[in-house]
Amino acid sequence: MKRLKFTRDEGSAFYKELTENIEKYFTEKGIEKTGNSTMLFKIFLYFGLDILFYILMMKSSTPAEFYAYYLLMGLSVLLTAFNISHDAAHGVAVKSKFWNKVLFSLSFNLQGNNAYVWGKNHNESHHLYTNIEGSDIDVLNNPLFRMTATQPAKWFHRYQYIYAPVLYLFYSLNWFFMRDTLMLFNYSSRTISIKIPLNEIIKLIFFKFFYIAYMIVLPAILLPFGWGVVLWAFLLNHFMVSIIFIGVLGVSHLSDYVAHPTPDENRKLSMSWPKLQMCTSVDYNPASVFFNWTLGGFNAHALHHLLPNISHVHYLDILPIFRDTAKKHGIKYMEMPYAASLASHFRFLKQMGAETNYSPKPYEG
Repeated sequence: MKRLKFTRDEGSAFYKELTENIEKYFTEKGIEKTGNSTMLFKIFLYFGLDILFYILMMKSSTPAEFYAYYLLMGLSVLLTAFNISHDAAHGVAVKSKFWNKVLFSLSFNLQGNNAYVWGKNHNESHHLYTNIEGSDIDVLNNPLFRMTATQPAKWFHRYQYIYAPVLYLFYSLNWFFMRDTLMLFNYSSRTISIKIPLNEIIKLIFFKFFYIAYMIVLPAILLPFGWGVVLWAFLLNHFMVSIIFIGVLGVSHLSDYVAHPTPDENRKLSMSWPKLQMCTSVDYNPASVFFNWTLGGFNAHALHHLLPNISHVHYLDILPIFRDTAKKHGIKYMEMPYAASLASHFRFLKQMGAETNYSPKPYEG
């Protein structure tokens, strides 16, 4: 991973005052920045639903019933990741470091995806160097997509906005079968490579087989529907999870409003880290109670990137502070309805595929 240097600018003063204002808010309220009773309720709710739907799935008497519970379990597991796993990865789901680690590891590993790999790269790569090719592991270097202006433009990229939804269906399958596995050989479709400790390699392999065992093998053996029905349920579940995952996260950093900054020859960016976060993230409906509850605050991505040490259960309360401080320092906070952010995502795909010298659209909101 290319380590970069930042430049002090108006974003530096903005971030300093923001953290002071946020600290003052929590001190005056006398509350912790970690999860509260709402988070505890969510933990028991989502893990409880994961278990409940799996039991109901294994007790299904018809294929239709089996499909329904299989997909409901998949949705519940995804919402567990959004609401519990992500906060726990940042150490803010609960106050205990031990239980944060347990919650994070349990929910990720049981999905067959290695918690260590994702957590390390999410915190040390994506959060630090957002949208910077060669430094942010979440910037794709997939020949089927052109996602940054520095990537070569191929003739078929002009159609990527059309075929993208089809390929999006395979996102979680690719993650499960290819992304982690390729990283074992220090190779990835991402723009950076990583090294995985031996104990994590063992866990990665074990939990992938364990996931296949309880999601495919056990239902196929214990239920009377046959391997075909179970495999179709497995595929449909991953298609559903993939579309929701991309729909929630893809619109935040893949938008025709966001930047993909490039460092100079000395690996220095022309902006501060806080300004980088603000110009590479689009928030949608950040004041929505429904989105905050359902998506675990992923709709308030810029806020989260600047304040990762705060649980999403507090986002609605600190959002006014965030907005006011950004406005005071002349920092643009890009927020819009979800429909607008989704439209922006597909405009981005279309323009990135058709324009060699692509540049982001000015935000006038």
